[in-house]
Formats: sequence, C-alpha cells, structure tokens
Amino acid sequence: MVTETFLISVKNDIGFRLFFADERNIEFLQGLLKSILKLDDGEYEVIEILDPHLLREFHGDKLGIVDVKVKTKTGKIIHIEIQLKVRPGMEERIIYYDAKLITEQIGSSDKYKDLKRVISIIITDETLIKASPLYHHRFTFFDPNANIELSDLIEIHTLELNKLPDNFDGTELCDWAKFIAAKSEEELEMVANRNTQISKAVVKLRELSADEKARDMYERQEKARRDHEWAMDYAREVGIEEGRHRGRQEGRQEGRQEERQELIKRMKLSGMSEAEIEKILKL
Repeated sequence: MVTETFLISVKNDIGFRLFFADERNIEFLQGLLKSILKLDDGEYEVIEILDPHLLREFHGDKLGIVDVKVKTKTGKIIHIEIQLKVRPGMEERIIYYDAKLITEQIGSSDKYKDLKRVISIIITDETLIKASPLYHHRFTFFDPNANIELSDLIEIHTLELNKLPDNFDGTELCDWAKFIAAKSEEELEMVANRNTQISKAVVKLRELSADEKARDMYERQEKARRDHEWAMDYAREVGIEEGRHRGRQEGRQEGRQEERQELIKRMKLSGMSEAEIEKILKL
C-alpha cells in the first residue's frame, strides 16, 4: 500500500504564512505579488516582511492572527490574508483594517501627501463577490459613471479560489492561484510543469512539509480550526433546539446547563474571545 506524502497546504492560513513569509522564499512571494498587482518592478527589489503578531508559538492550540504583511521599496504596505470561509461583514472588516493601516501612518506633524498606499489581498475559498464570475477583482475609490479613479491610496484585491477555471487561462495569476488551491501532489505537479518558478516553489514546499517543527505548528492550527468550527456548528444547533423547545424544558435545565458549560469550555480552547462566545450563545 502506497502512503501519500504529507504536504502542508498553503491554502491553510498558517501554511500560507509558513511558506510565503519565510525570507528564504522571498522570490515566491515576489512572484505571487507580481501576478496580482500592477506595480513597477522596482517596488519588489526590496521587500520587507513585517510581523502581524505571528508566528509566535501556539500556546494552548489557539487560533491566532495569521496573515502576511510586507513593505515595498517605496514604503507601500501590502497585506495578504487567507480566509477560506466568507463570514458576514467581511467586506466591512477589510475596509476598516485598511483604514486603520492608513491612520497609523500619520502623526500630528505629518502631512497627508506623505501617506503610503495600502494594498490588501484577500484570498477566499468561497464566493465573496456574488455579482461577478471572475476570480480576481481590484477595488479602489472609483466613480463608475465618469470612469474616473479618485485615489488608489487604499486598494483591495480579492482572489476567490472556488471560481478558478478547470483549465489554465495562460496567466501567471492563474498558475499561482492553482498552486495555492492544490489539494494533491498531482495538482501541484500540473502547475509545476507549466511554470518554472512554481516548479521551484513545489520543491521548497516539500522541504517545508518535511520539517517537524513546521508540521507540528500546522497540525496544531488545523486542530484548533476544527475545534472552532465544531463549537460554532454545535452552538447553532443548540440555539435552534433551545428555540424550538423553550418553555417546555424546565425539567432538563440542569442537563442543558452542563452542556452549555462544556460548550463554553470547548470554544475557549479553540481560541474564541468572550465577545464571540457571548454572541454565539445568544443565537
């Protein structure tokens, strides 16, 4: 029986960061950014990877903030985030986060004209932009009636992996997107055979997957994610059931309270905040 080789998935948020935020893999990060953004090549000559509160060790197997933030040669800030599931309010959260990255730049004596451009790249595995079949979009401050862009100070790119075509479309972006979305060695090989740089990236990904420390961090994050999803699903089920039988379950209240405490414990272990737990329990 042939055992399939373990591979870290870069579609997983920590897998993405372990691979693309490693300075030894800077050429692959540059390749991905060039396929998405229309910036002068000189911007990529100096890419500084910033630390957005990770990769510290995962204490207690909790979910963390997992993204990649970089600064280009002229100071442009690029924020890349993987969100496999599309949550309500996601678009507003992206805008809020970008606005925060703008306001953080300026002090009382600074000038608005010195603000550096903030670019977000949001990668999802579910449909975010329902009005379009395209897998890549770019959003700025734009007047569609006059066909005029007011500013690109904030620029948001979306990459929806579930909308990728079955076949390659001949673009570098499609190649990189299929590398990220790959679920097997066979799919990785298909991309590697088309793209020399991605062929090198696949070799590096195999090396990363063989690293025991990286594998441990990846697997603990996956466990935390599964626990988190279980807690969310269970909370919804409990909420629906309680809604159906409210007023007729006084005799079972003690048992239900024990279930509730166990649920709260599991949600805390999965890394959910008190506010998130309170909100879910009110469903």
